[in-house]
Amino acid sequence: MMRLKCFFSCLLLTLAAAAQTGSPRPTPSPSADAQKISPQQAEELFRSVDDILHFSSQDTGLPIKHEVKRKLVNRDQVESFVMKHTTEDEDAKRLRRSELVLKKFGLLPRDFDLSKFLVALLKEQVAGYYDPKTKTVNLLDWVTPEQQKPVLAHELTHALQDQSFDLEKFMKAGNADMAEKNTITIADLEADELSTARQAVVEGQAMVVLMDYMLQPMGVSIEKAPQLLSQLKDSIVAATSGSPQFNSSPLYLRSALTFPYRYGTEFVAQVLTKSGKQRAYSGLLDAPPTTSRQIMQPEVYLANERLAAMPLPDFLHDFKDYEVFDAGSVGEFDTEVIIEQYSDEKTAGDLCTHWRGGYYYAVRPKGKDAAPLGLLYVSRWSDSASAKRFADTYAGYLPKRYNKAQETSPSSQTKRVWTTEEGPVFMVSDDDLVIITESLEPRLSDQLAKELFPAAIAH
Repeated sequence: MMRLKCFFSCLLLTLAAAAQTGSPRPTPSPSADAQKISPQQAEELFRSVDDILHFSSQDTGLPIKHEVKRKLVNRDQVESFVMKHTTEDEDAKRLRRSELVLKKFGLLPRDFDLSKFLVALLKEQVAGYYDPKTKTVNLLDWVTPEQQKPVLAHELTHALQDQSFDLEKFMKAGNADMAEKNTITIADLEADELSTARQAVVEGQAMVVLMDYMLQPMGVSIEKAPQLLSQLKDSIVAATSGSPQFNSSPLYLRSALTFPYRYGTEFVAQVLTKSGKQRAYSGLLDAPPTTSRQIMQPEVYLANERLAAMPLPDFLHDFKDYEVFDAGSVGEFDTEVIIEQYSDEKTAGDLCTHWRGGYYYAVRPKGKDAAPLGLLYVSRWSDSASAKRFADTYAGYLPKRYNKAQETSPSSQTKRVWTTEEGPVFMVSDDDLVIITESLEPRLSDQLAKELFPAAIAH
C-alpha cells in the first residue's frame, strides 16, 4: 500500500530476521564495540566476496560484468544509512504521507511514530546491505565472517541484478509523487503495486541464492529439492521472534517488512521449479510481475492473468475543492492485512484471494491543512458475494477506528452511511464493486458513487 513499500524497496537491506535461516542471528549488545571482528577476520571476509559472487552468478545465471566494491562498516554508519532514507530525501516525504494514510485506515495507531520506529527496527535487524548508488556491498564489522557469508550470497545477488538491470531504475519504475500531480491515471495508481511486486522479485531471488549457498555442502538446492522451501519460510517467522521491535510493531508493518522475503522467495522458487533458471532470474527481471496478487499466487503470473482496469472518477473536476494528499493501489496483500486487522487471519486468507483490484485517493480541503484526511477507497471482487463480505467486514470495524461511529441510514443492499468525529463514512456495495468514502462532503460522495457505479444508487 500505499506507498510505504516503495520506501522499503529503496533500501535493499537484508534483515537478520529474513537472512539468518537457521544460523545464529547477530544481536545488538551494549558492548558491541568490544566485539568487532579482528583484522584477520576482516581480510577473510573481503577475500570471500569474489568466491561468493562467482557462486551467486552460477546459481542465477546472471553474469559478472565487473568487480563489486566492498566496504567494512560499523553500527554508526549503518544507522546513518537508515536515517538518510527516513529523514532526508523524497522517500521520507512519501513515508510521512503513507503514515497518515495508514492511520486513516486504522492500520497504525494514531499516536504511532513510523519514522522513529523504522530507524530503531532497521538498526536492530540489518544483517547487511548493498548500495546501488555506490555499487558497494557493505560488510558489518561486528559480525563474524561465517555469519556474514550467507548474507553476502544474498547481497551479491543484488549486485548481479544491478549490473544487468540497473536496480535503482528497476525498483523505482512508475514511482511518481502523487502529491505533485494535477490528476491521477490508472498507471499512477498501479505504481506502488508494481514496486511491491518488483521488490518481492529482487528479494526473493536473493533469498533463494542465500538458501542455495547454505545447502551447497549437501549438494542440493531449492531447484533440486523444493520441499526445503517450507523450512526456509518457517525459519523467517521463527527468526523474528527474538526481535522486541518487530514483535511490538503493528500487524501491517510486520507483514510489509516480511512480505518480499516470505512471498517473494516462494514466488521465485515456484517459477524456478516450473519454468527453469532463466525465467526465474533474468526472465523475471526482464518481464516482472505487476501486482502483489501475482506474487502471492505464482500460478496467476505464470498464466499471464490480466485484470480489468478499475473505474476512475474525474479526479480533477470532482475534487476541485480539495488538494491531493496521496494516492495509490490497495493490492491483494494490503487487502489481506486490512481484513485480518478488521476480522481474523482465516477470513483474510480466504477472502483476499477474491480481490480483483483496488485503489485509494486521499485529500484535504484546500486551505485546511489541519482537517482530517478525506478518503476515497474503491475495491473490486470476483463476485458480488465476496464484495458484500468485504463491505460487511469493513463496516464492522468502523467503531474501532472511530470513537463515535453511528450508522444513520437503514442498512440496505447498496448504500450505508455513518457519522463519525471526522465526518461521514459512505459505503456503496453492489455487484462486484465496493465504494467507500470517509470525511468527504455527502454531495461529493454521492457524485463519486454515481460516476463509478450508477446502478448502485439509481434509486
